[in-house]
Amino acid sequence: MAKQKTPPQIHGDKWYLHIMAPNTKGDKFAWLDPTSIYINGDAFHDLLNDLLEDLGDVQADVVAGIDAMGFVLGAALAARLGIGFLPIRKAGKLCVETDVVSFVNYSGRVQQMEMRKPAFQSGTRVLLVDQWIETGGTMTGAIELVKRQAGIIAGVVAIAIEENTVTNAFLKNYKCVSAVISGSPLQKQCNDQYLESFDRYSPETAFPISYQSKKTNR
Repeated sequence: MAKQKTPPQIHGDKWYLHIMAPNTKGDKFAWLDPTSIYINGDAFHDLLNDLLEDLGDVQADVVAGIDAMGFVLGAALAARLGIGFLPIRKAGKLCVETDVVSFVNYSGRVQQMEMRKPAFQSGTRVLLVDQWIETGGTMTGAIELVKRQAGIIAGVVAIAIEENTVTNAFLKNYKCVSAVISGSPLQKQCNDQYLESFDRYSPETAFPISYQSKKTNR
């Protein structure tokens, strides 16, 4: 199957990062939408392949995905790794006993999230996954939930980890993996919260390739 035409890779930046969508709804929303990567089969599977390659020999017993879009990436990685998936949810969603933690999200709002209690045995290695790490507040809350139940943070995974005091501490203390390469031009663009690819963004670049088109391209 032929891949769709994509921008050239620059300093290790992955092609699929250039099909992410800019925010078109205003400052109440995240500054970009990475879900176009999930829609495009080639992009999604290349993303998973790259993250798994960078994880290397990291050992994990379970993947914990953060509500909500961390569920998509986390569940896919868990399936590839052949291990279970643990959802860390927004507060008030689980019908069992939970641990609850407050955190400040990327927009500066105080929120709560929860994890089932008990979720695992002491010493369980937990790989934490979110779609995107901006301020680091949400991931900090998830780390606290895991540690409350004596879990071990096996690593932190996201499409991108923006650089600031909090996320730099993640990089120092844990195995952190992202598709955006530290030191690359795209990392700086993520830190500045504007991608050059937005200037040429077109939703069609993320469209799934139809079954008929796949047959034609074989």
